[in-house]
Amino acid sequence: MSVLVNKDSKIIVQGFTGSEGSFHAEQMIDYGTNIVGGVTPGKGGTTHLGKPVFNTVSEAVEKAGADTTIIFVPPAFAADAIMEAADAGIKVIIAITEGIPVSDMIKASDYIKGKDCRLIGPNCPGVITPEEAKVGIMPGFVFKKGKVGIVSKSGTLTYEAADQVVKEGYGITTAIGIGGDPIIGTTTKDAVEMLVGDPDTECVVMIGEIGGQLEAEAAKWYKESGSKKPVIGFIAGETAPAGRTMGHAGAIVGGSEDTAQAKKAILKDSGIYVVDSPAEIGKKVAEVLSK
Repeated sequence: MSVLVNKDSKIIVQGFTGSEGSFHAEQMIDYGTNIVGGVTPGKGGTTHLGKPVFNTVSEAVEKAGADTTIIFVPPAFAADAIMEAADAGIKVIIAITEGIPVSDMIKASDYIKGKDCRLIGPNCPGVITPEEAKVGIMPGFVFKKGKVGIVSKSGTLTYEAADQVVKEGYGITTAIGIGGDPIIGTTTKDAVEMLVGDPDTECVVMIGEIGGQLEAEAAKWYKESGSKKPVIGFIAGETAPAGRTMGHAGAIVGGSEDTAQAKKAILKDSGIYVVDSPAEIGKKVAEVLSK
């Protein structure tokens, strides 16, 4: 089992023929991901990287049976790309694009609420189910198949956590990079809930950061769910100065509960194993799973 993507997913790339889309599509194809084509308006009917190019997402759905998309469209047009994918009936929309205006994301987020789809991102590394589908920009060689799920706001910490878990002799079911923008499609709670509900995932690693309430909401859900599936949590940004945006647009401390210390206390109170350094994630996973 896995969540969101697997070997049967039929994936298209929006922004397929651009430099970013081309580079990462080639990496995904080399990984073995089932890319069925891509979308670049005006280039429909041609081929790129040996795959068909379509003018619209609806054409890709109709002709290639696409059910998943990854978006490498420039920020000014990315929200439109998200809405187009939702309109066309795509079930999983993974937006890699960084720097989408917040006003655009408010519109896109409202627009897709009534649609049968799930948005991951934007400003995220994507989703990987090891040895089945890499729908993102993560280094695939780091990830090996196993029984630990990863949810992370940070791209680099996703890879770091996966590397540690693998080196401890455990692999990954699915790793989800949710993105660090103020408005994202899938929250920490949503992703944790999916992995806790996955029968093959025996443990979840949740990597958060200062700013916002996403980790607190996930912790509250976990406590109320009564789940016995262990969750290991790490909160980045302990030494960040209050009131300053740090890297991610969503990582700004607005209130007392937004700090790393406050979030860690909430996680511990909810029964989550909290580590103080990302270097401890792998060891904690091994310790918890060997009990």
